[in-house]
Amino acid sequence: MKAVQFSEHGDRDVIEYGDFPDPEPERGEVVIDVKAGALNHLDIWTRKGLPGIDLEMPHIPGSDAAGVVTEIGEGVTRFEEGDHVAVSAGVSCGVCEFCRHGEESECVRFSIIGEHQRGVHSELAAVPEDNLVPVPEHVDWEVAGSASLVFQTAWRMLLSQGELAPGEKILVLGASGGVGHAAVQIADFVGAEVYATASTEEKLQYAEECGAEHVINYEEDDFAKEIRDLTGRRGVDMVVDHIGAATWTDSLKSLAKGGRVVTCGATTGGRPETDINRIFWNQLKVIGSTMATPGEVDDVLELVWDGTFEPRIREVLPMSEAARAHEMIENREGFGKVVVRPDSEL
Repeated sequence: MKAVQFSEHGDRDVIEYGDFPDPEPERGEVVIDVKAGALNHLDIWTRKGLPGIDLEMPHIPGSDAAGVVTEIGEGVTRFEEGDHVAVSAGVSCGVCEFCRHGEESECVRFSIIGEHQRGVHSELAAVPEDNLVPVPEHVDWEVAGSASLVFQTAWRMLLSQGELAPGEKILVLGASGGVGHAAVQIADFVGAEVYATASTEEKLQYAEECGAEHVINYEEDDFAKEIRDLTGRRGVDMVVDHIGAATWTDSLKSLAKGGRVVTCGATTGGRPETDINRIFWNQLKVIGSTMATPGEVDDVLELVWDGTFEPRIREVLPMSEAARAHEMIENREGFGKVVVRPDSEL
């Protein structure tokens, strides 16, 4: 088969699209004929190298994909050949105390397909059946292959961890990215009043189309000051911050008394300066969130499959142009998801 791969960490020039051995399904796995996959910022960090993660090289990246089941491994009970499926990338052990309490994303051995182990940006991929979700046949491959990671992450952040309620005010940073645009849609669905930031007028317009009522160009305005002005100096009840060091201080400044900041990532750095005085005096809550439980994945993807939520696609590229796809993510070009498809599918 052909696969996106790299044999060493580095810049985009380490990415190749070439031959790779066809996968054989182990017990509990199925092989899928990949029709489409999507990039996440995680793919950039994995390519560059993450501390403490020693990958088997060459490594196939990619945490999002969808396709057709072509081969069944021993012990598989949930799927048959010909089924349409999407990948849900969080891998848990199923036996630790957290898994047994239904919190699989808190598993002590939690890992992510594409980050800690071989990914799915290839013509074929062997995936544990527990990491697959059925996809109705009417759903386009670009949608099925781009929704899982960002919508499950945003769903758990806002609802399970952040407990967002109707009528609350929420600020979503980086609303043009994958998690950001999913969070805007989910917050609007809940009935919250949505504030969103982005870097261009075009991206702000897309955020409004996703459900944002108030938009702020962070390249031109101090978003914390704008939030204070727009809310009569009250602040918002929740901030979704997956940016990290560059925004953390202003995220705390944007919160109302008793507000909470929910984070799932730190694309600009994970060690920001923080104002502890502000946290305790205003009784703020800092909440972390990673991926989602299988039940949460099922809940949010049902709303994608029926059209309630929509992953916005900024570009569809052949896998042979994966380096260009990485460049688009790194340079923050456009709005929404960058999708790659095997060259044989185009």
